[in-house]
Amino acid sequence: MRALVIDDSAAMRNIISRSLATIGFDVVQAVHGRDGLDKLKAHGKPEVILVDWNMPEMNGYEFIKAVRAIEEWRDIPLMMVTTETETSQVVRALAAGANEYLMKPFTPEMLGEKLAILGVTMS
Repeated sequence: MRALVIDDSAAMRNIISRSLATIGFDVVQAVHGRDGLDKLKAHGKPEVILVDWNMPEMNGYEFIKAVRAIEEWRDIPLMMVTTETETSQVVRALAAGANEYLMKPFTPEMLGEKLAILGVTMS
């Protein structure tokens, strides 16, 4: 199973990637939304995408809207992983097409629970 992790922070990308790798995911990393779209085109559909909100070039909200606008990517589970805690931001992300929302900081267990909700855990 493959995951795409999009975050402008190398440290955060590595934390998320390590958590995913320990439960069996191969991880592709991207540094912003536009890079994430390029990686999607290059590597094909992953089982899940985890995307930060605040990034240069293309933020997570814009990325989600772009992915949901493309027919073959509409069913990819998307999780917003961000420090944005305002209820209005959560609502915007979910309305744009995010399936789940995980607030930073988080534990590997919290990440695992969200993946289970999305139905993308290793069997």
